[in-house]
Amino acid sequence: MTAHEPPRTPKKLLGAALIASSIEWYDFFIYATAAALVFGTLFFPDASPLVGVLLSFATFWAGFVARPIGGLVFGHLGDKIGRKPAVVTCLVLMGTATFLIGVLPSAATIGVAAPILLVTLRFLQGIAVGGQWGGIVLLLTENSASGKRGMAGTFGQMGVPFGVISGNLAFLGVGALMSQEAFLSWGWRLPFLFSAVLAPVVLYIQLKIEDTPVFQELQERQEKKVVKAPLMEVLRDHKRSVLLGAGLLFATNSFFYIGISGLLDYGTRELGLPRQQLLGVTLATSVVGIFVIFFSGTWSDKLGRRPMILLGAGLLAVWSFPFFWLIDTASIWLIALAGCVGSIGQSMTYGPLAAYLSELFHPRVRYSGASLAYQLAAILVSGGTPFIMTALLAATGTSASVSLFLLAMSVCTFAAAFYLRETHVKQPVSAPAAAEA
Repeated sequence: MTAHEPPRTPKKLLGAALIASSIEWYDFFIYATAAALVFGTLFFPDASPLVGVLLSFATFWAGFVARPIGGLVFGHLGDKIGRKPAVVTCLVLMGTATFLIGVLPSAATIGVAAPILLVTLRFLQGIAVGGQWGGIVLLLTENSASGKRGMAGTFGQMGVPFGVISGNLAFLGVGALMSQEAFLSWGWRLPFLFSAVLAPVVLYIQLKIEDTPVFQELQERQEKKVVKAPLMEVLRDHKRSVLLGAGLLFATNSFFYIGISGLLDYGTRELGLPRQQLLGVTLATSVVGIFVIFFSGTWSDKLGRRPMILLGAGLLAVWSFPFFWLIDTASIWLIALAGCVGSIGQSMTYGPLAAYLSELFHPRVRYSGASLAYQLAAILVSGGTPFIMTALLAATGTSASVSLFLLAMSVCTFAAAFYLRETHVKQPVSAPAAAEA
């Protein structure tokens, strides 16, 4: 163990990272729920129900278009000035944008300016979440011993299901306390206003959390280690790792965003199921995801990163068609089964990715490289998945087309993991990973 490698990840860092990541993803995901339920009516009132949903999902996509920009900008800053300053800035930006969505007038009040402002705020959300992911996972993994990075990284990854759970609980609670008319009129705004609770977490990270030992060492040897343009080095020397790293997320992201957004629209509009029941299914699958993410990340410290990702991608490939066969029964219990099995597969893939993506790159370009790979998948797959699902169903009239899409994404992830080398080896965290096979 090297002098800068800590023997154990500080518990206060694990807790702060989990809370910050959960609230950040809560802010990002409540938009998906609102896009499926209310934004089409409020911000595109002159469109048909189908077109309104498509336009609403298009604004949802804007956040994913912005995520690579956030990854590039804050990845560069994180490699130059530190992981912590980049994370704190992203958290402040996310909380502000989300709160402003909650007070944004609808099209009935300010006309065409409403959807324009909505897209702008969504874009800022995307920049924030695009920058924060890399910073959070590096604060965790670079503060951990080499044999614990997979487990430590899950405290950033588990923020995703925790964010979904808290977002759905917010919408379920608001929906249970008021009529449908009140919910559509003003109740949907409350979950966005709740984002104000992020402020004390930001303050705690700023005052109590130190930057990582790896970055501190880079600063001490600045003339040798810190590069002037980390992003340019990534684009020049690590294109293969970025592209294959992005491919690792195709399966998990496509299943995930169908589960939290596409299915909500499909279930209410096409299958006639109650919104509350579908939100309950999302809650159940997210709870499953929390445990599987933790255990898959932990087991990746023992078995390696690739085996867990290959196993998860294989399960998702096999499950692509049964997933929609069960959903199309319109039985809420069979839909829950479909979602839970899908959650197991996508969480097995997602759990090790915090450690795996960070290990693909040298510390001096790690924030830029890991963020670019992660956020490239966001723009290629994640944001477009609810839109693609809705468009495929409208064009083909059958969910088999969506299953084919899920199968293709699963094969891409399996291939990406197959062609990347294993990175979990007994080496100092600051050593370059032999990932450029």
